[in-house]
Amino acid sequence: MDTSRKIILTSAVTGAAPFNPKHPAMPITPAQIADAAFEAAGAGASIVHLHVRDPETGKGSRDPALFQEVVERIRATGVDIVLNITCGAGAVFLPDPEDESKALPESDVANVPDRVAHIEQLLPEIATIDVTTGNQIEGDLEYVYLNTTRTLRALAKRFQELGVKPELEVFSAGDIEFSKQLIAEGLIDGPPLIQMVTGVKWAAPTDTETVLYQRGLLPKDAVWAAFGLARNQMRMVAQAALLGGNVRVGLEDNLYLSRGVFATNGQLVEKGRSILENMGFEIATPSETRDILKLRSPE
Repeated sequence: MDTSRKIILTSAVTGAAPFNPKHPAMPITPAQIADAAFEAAGAGASIVHLHVRDPETGKGSRDPALFQEVVERIRATGVDIVLNITCGAGAVFLPDPEDESKALPESDVANVPDRVAHIEQLLPEIATIDVTTGNQIEGDLEYVYLNTTRTLRALAKRFQELGVKPELEVFSAGDIEFSKQLIAEGLIDGPPLIQMVTGVKWAAPTDTETVLYQRGLLPKDAVWAAFGLARNQMRMVAQAALLGGNVRVGLEDNLYLSRGVFATNGQLVEKGRSILENMGFEIATPSETRDILKLRSPE
């Protein structure tokens, strides 16, 4: 275990999935999401990962105006934090059970220009590309998370043109293989940033064997991270660090500080940081994170 390296700690502050409505402090409005990012930065996060929600319903949204308000609020504080904005919305396909060639009205499948509009507008240092297509479940909703290879190539190309670093989120081993294809085609600049998502139903499970196997598939120069959902969040903090990766915590993936005790983003960052520091690691500052990932200067 090399404890001399700095570990990048990402805080994913809200997500877009349904959540327990009893949670007293889930960030929903742009002001709340910006405050959550500020709280995570103050607790020592290297990066904040941002989604937005409809302020009226609390449901996930891809409205560029909401992203703009969140980012403007964060930038106005002057706090130094690396911004990582999702580009994962607009990929929800619900087949009509009577004719699966047709989409139900609740589907939201957008073209690439619509999916990247907020990235073009805000130019964050990092934005996510979910390198996956598969069956997923959120609450009672079952759907196909649809990201074709054609869409993924187009997203990567547009990010490259904008100078935005893609975080390649992978949900299974095959996703890593296609990430390597994007790299081979020259669509990814600098060291690739790959985030292993574990614990999503019907995708990679959260266990040591899976992370070890997937780590073995990574490009040699990859900067990688892994996170687990719910009760496995902090276990994966320790596991990823031990195996040479970086980490992610936050309310997007886990609502609880301990069994039955709701958390804030700041508390989750503090808990993750404590685990890492007790293992002998140091957390990368935002400036050090930019050096590790070879990011362009922030706007």
